[in-house]
Amino acid sequence: MKTTLSIIKADIGSIGGHLKPSQKLLETVENYVKSKSKGLVIDFYIGHTGDDIAILTTHQKGVLNEKIHKFCWEAFLAGTKVAKEQGLYGAGQDLLKDTFSGNVKGMGPAIAEMEIEEREAEPFLMFAADKTDPGAYNLPLFLSFTDPMHNAGLMLSPQLKKGFKFVIMDVSYTKADRIIELSAPEDNYNIAALLRDAEKYVVESIWSRASGEQVVSACTSRLHNIAGKYVGKDDPVMLVRVQKNFPATGEILSPYSIGHYVAGFMRGSHNGPLMPVKKNSSISFFDGPPVVSCLAFSMKNGKLTEPADVFDQPYWDYVRHQVSRKTEEIRRQGFAGSAMLPMSELEYTGVVDALKELDKKFIIRNG
Repeated sequence: MKTTLSIIKADIGSIGGHLKPSQKLLETVENYVKSKSKGLVIDFYIGHTGDDIAILTTHQKGVLNEKIHKFCWEAFLAGTKVAKEQGLYGAGQDLLKDTFSGNVKGMGPAIAEMEIEEREAEPFLMFAADKTDPGAYNLPLFLSFTDPMHNAGLMLSPQLKKGFKFVIMDVSYTKADRIIELSAPEDNYNIAALLRDAEKYVVESIWSRASGEQVVSACTSRLHNIAGKYVGKDDPVMLVRVQKNFPATGEILSPYSIGHYVAGFMRGSHNGPLMPVKKNSSISFFDGPPVVSCLAFSMKNGKLTEPADVFDQPYWDYVRHQVSRKTEEIRRQGFAGSAMLPMSELEYTGVVDALKELDKKFIIRNG
């Protein structure tokens, strides 16, 4: 049975700044989806990470389907109306276009989809990040699919040994999708050379070389490329199929124990460690730190089990403590050095106007 998994996520309003959506807002989106889903989707799940609401649907209509995307877009519009009534901050913030046009790609919401032939047992992971950008997944994906220090299956599984194909997108190119396909392990060093620049090169998908099946679908949208100005971080989502001929769940999760530094944090203009958090967690310190949640599902004929919250386990409490220490250390630098993003990533913020005014006041001395 061919089934499509679709995640569409957006920030459409939050309590007290960029913290979390209100209960009424979440209920409005969920009630809309419940009332309109019959005959359209097989199953769905709704949750939030930080101030972003995510809608996961299963259906048989394929990727970039207009009906599915319009359905989710209108659910977010219904939520935006309530957000405005409640005076929530940033109501409708991620809905960057006035009218729906075919699908939500390039309209603001984060999206990840894949159409799959269901296995007898179909476990998968749904990742949702907040206060960061799509490049946040680069390092964990590289380590999970190329490094036996994190993925023992690369040594122990004949199927995983055959490697994977990475599809990497140049997200700085806005005229069309500019991509490159590289094969692991042969191209590992070239893959690393690209993925180290997480603001420019982002993993779009990963495919098994043993079976040709898609394993990963990751969001590649950058909001400032759509709006032409800073309107919030991109807050990416990702789908990862696991087990059997794909990496095990624990092999996908292993790199998130690093708490690697990613772009985002306060005003989307700083670097901070990525903290793995429990589902429906809020945002706090310095509008961060950048967070990622992960829910595991099993699926049969498009029907979902209840989610298992993979970061809600004692080991990850220790990781969160370590990430908090890393957060504290880099925040001691304030605006200095690598604590803030380079000017190329700040060009959509107000600092550019300030620097233009200051530039006029410079003088040439002894010239």
